[in-house]
Amino acid sequence: MSTAILTGQPVPGSSLESDLRSLGFDVRVASDASDAEALLAAVPADHRVAVVDARFVGHPHALRLALTDPRFPLAAIPGAVTAQPAGRQALTRAVAGETSAGGASAVAVDSVADRIVTALDADGADVHRPELGSLVAAVPTDPQARNEARQAVDAVDDEAVRLKSAVKSRDGFFTTFFISPYSRYLARWCARRGLTPNQVTTASLLTALIAAGCAATGTRVGFVAAGFLLICSFVLDCTDGQLARYSLQYSTLGAWLDATFDRAKEYAYYAGLALGAARGGDDVWALALGAMILQTCRHVVDFSFNEANHDATANTSPTAALSDKLDSVGWTVWVRRMIVLPIGERWALIAILTAATTPRITFYALLIGCAFAATYTTAGRVLRSLTRKARRTDRAAQALADLADSGALTDGLVRLFKKGLPGLAVPAVAFLGGAAVVAASALTDFGGPLPVIAAAVYALTSSLAVARPLKGALDWLVPPFFRAAEYGTVLALAAKAGVNGALPAAFGLVAAVAYHHYDTVYRIRGNAGAPPARLVRAIGGQEGRTLLVTVLAALLTAAQFKVALTVLAVAVALVVLVESIRFWVSAGAPAVHDEGETA
Repeated sequence: MSTAILTGQPVPGSSLESDLRSLGFDVRVASDASDAEALLAAVPADHRVAVVDARFVGHPHALRLALTDPRFPLAAIPGAVTAQPAGRQALTRAVAGETSAGGASAVAVDSVADRIVTALDADGADVHRPELGSLVAAVPTDPQARNEARQAVDAVDDEAVRLKSAVKSRDGFFTTFFISPYSRYLARWCARRGLTPNQVTTASLLTALIAAGCAATGTRVGFVAAGFLLICSFVLDCTDGQLARYSLQYSTLGAWLDATFDRAKEYAYYAGLALGAARGGDDVWALALGAMILQTCRHVVDFSFNEANHDATANTSPTAALSDKLDSVGWTVWVRRMIVLPIGERWALIAILTAATTPRITFYALLIGCAFAATYTTAGRVLRSLTRKARRTDRAAQALADLADSGALTDGLVRLFKKGLPGLAVPAVAFLGGAAVVAASALTDFGGPLPVIAAAVYALTSSLAVARPLKGALDWLVPPFFRAAEYGTVLALAAKAGVNGALPAAFGLVAAVAYHHYDTVYRIRGNAGAPPARLVRAIGGQEGRTLLVTVLAALLTAAQFKVALTVLAVAVALVVLVESIRFWVSAGAPAVHDEGETA
């Protein structure tokens, strides 16, 4: 239960108390700051508490944004301040300071709530102030000011603002113009019926899985149904975030579900298309796995670049300035958002091609589009990195090291390289080592020793690449190079095995490992650090898994290799999922919400 403490005498005709009760607050009235301190002490420490000036005039949604958002321990707007359990000590100190300073005699002069916020700021507390836009939040001090504030409230449609703010401020063209205009109303419908974002997220996943099942039938009717259901799944995917923003129902579990289910839906759909094609006599598993690898590597480029530059100093460059200039021209914004093939455009492309063409054509178009998008975004980021002189922090270097996913083998080999490599040699060595093992696996006969030798060399080069902190201009390329090397080796060896089922087994293994890498990203984004070292060691690290797969290919027959890949995929999936679920449902997991991510 939440408690709102009204300071001062209630104003006749004010709807403030009913607005607070509608937001789930138990309302109590304090005559002065001393009385407020006593009421605050009576509220259980594990409850949210708010201090609100009784003269407050504003929109209910302004109060909702300030007083009910679960992501912030302390939050405030003019005339109101709130604290969750994590912020109660700071609030208690601020209220006590007001009482000792004689604030009880100044209630009629200014706002107790605003003075408390000033005290919190002076104490160094991090007080969140939501952006209100056209919403009104004021503490008028005389009848004329109160009348003007009420007129300002009446002039703005609270519900319209709430609906508009439920939509991401930055999204793709397809999502903005073809989904959000009506999905926001679906979000409101869900909110009014008590549905939660997690339930909508789960419905989106189930819809996508049904779509994948339809695609797996291999019939034209199945493909048409699959395309339609994939769009429906995306509508629900947009709705869950809009519902969370509309009703401020943010949660740790919801963050984890939303972050992982998008990838699970898309990659499960790839598998469904491959199964459907196989029913028609066309083996496209290599294309499906290639599409998953390319998309995953695109995401790693995004994650690594953002983490490397998250808190870098001198974070400007001529390339970035040109990009900002282009964004000032309206139509270029949408063109640039579309050509990177974000999730809305990508899913629309997949759905339409599934319904109208064949799985092979769908994968060809997807691979070409994603390859172009990856080239465009990566080239731009390389230019930005080379033309800016930024100093990266220890936090950024640690994030890149965690994204590299190095195992015990690298930890042992790093001791051989005390100084590491200079400058651009780091990503160059990571690229050459990865290219060597992928090429050896793809260009030699299955079962030969050359991939094992190349993988051993790759273990050395990858260790050399991470021997020193990753603070160079292009060191953010190291994790995506590692991902491409590991996933590409698995794809090449499974394709070379030439037995039925090897590529689906490889698909499962890459999917399990990719889940681990996405899990790592969202932990880092939530400032919770990487997964525990014991987990990384248990699943071998990226260099250990790469070497293991090449050794299995050299020692086993093609049929035995298929079984080994399947066993390895199941083992990695079980270990990773158990640890991931344990972490994300724990009390200390972060609430990660990527409002700007469109990939």
